[in-house]
Amino acid sequence: MFDVNRNKCAACFRQFNRLEHLVEHMRISYHSVHEPTCPICRKHCRSFESLREHLIGPLPKQECRDIFAYRGCKFCLKVFDSPNSRRVHQEKCQLSGLTSGLIGRFSSMGLRDNLAIGSRGAQVVALACKMVGGGSDGSLDLCARVCIIDEHENIIFHSYVKPPFPVTNYRYETTGIRAEYLRDAIPVRQVQRKIQDFLCNGEPMWTIRARGGKARILVGHGLDHDLECLQVEYRPEKIRDTAKYPPLMKTSKLSNSLKYLTQTYLGYDIQTGIQDPYDDCVATMRLYKRMRSQAHRVEDYPLASDPQNRNNFASWRQSDLERMSPEQMLEISRSDYYCWCIDSLYTS
Repeated sequence: MFDVNRNKCAACFRQFNRLEHLVEHMRISYHSVHEPTCPICRKHCRSFESLREHLIGPLPKQECRDIFAYRGCKFCLKVFDSPNSRRVHQEKCQLSGLTSGLIGRFSSMGLRDNLAIGSRGAQVVALACKMVGGGSDGSLDLCARVCIIDEHENIIFHSYVKPPFPVTNYRYETTGIRAEYLRDAIPVRQVQRKIQDFLCNGEPMWTIRARGGKARILVGHGLDHDLECLQVEYRPEKIRDTAKYPPLMKTSKLSNSLKYLTQTYLGYDIQTGIQDPYDDCVATMRLYKRMRSQAHRVEDYPLASDPQNRNNFASWRQSDLERMSPEQMLEISRSDYYCWCIDSLYTS
């Protein structure tokens, strides 16, 4: 009798007509234990947004939707033993932006610009900037305010920054910045050196690696743009960007806004009215810690790019792969992105 599950992917449940097609699918899909997974049917999804659609979208899987509606948390997408357990959990899972907003406003009154190597011994820090406009039409982004916090949401560095070019639009409605705030601000070149030295933490740039070392992990949203405006160079192995992290991206592989991510996964609103970079730091740090806390199986070599995994689905192994079950193929499949849960092994 023909086994209908023989050519069915054990991760995404896609059915194939031929076994070699399943092997090719596994070769290019990079399914792994690090993908967001339905807590009910165990289907692997490429992002939390696609998992959300699977559970509560316009066309959800009926059985999963019914169970999730009864016992599932709409923020972290976990399922609990009872509605009461879900209620108790969700009260903790939905965070509040009130405290961060108040602290952010108080921090604005006493900016901290004494950034130094070894400050607070922080291994993970979050950075956010607020931009004013330069150029003839005010569309050129110039960093005028920067904030850095540690894992516990304490401010390490918070300062106005004097841009390298004249400001033609202070964007006061969202930045709250006036010309007099920047008159005696630290020049961007000095800020750049302070931040660069702080992030490297005494470790030469060329020796920095993803796991371990003294250099700090840098968390943020759209960090490419922030670092460019600050004229800071940093190793991508140490950057954790919520705008580019695959599980937090749209199904279309485009970035979600920080405002959307905070509302959807943390349960509160940010970036309303005049915006404080401290609030953005707190939101990205909370998102990072939530992703880092995912309980995934520990693997010695978790990436498809690790030398030990490069021949897992090599074409010369085709006949061996076709003798494997879908579950066995999933067992040797590895992720094509660095899962932030791996950081928990090095930042405890």
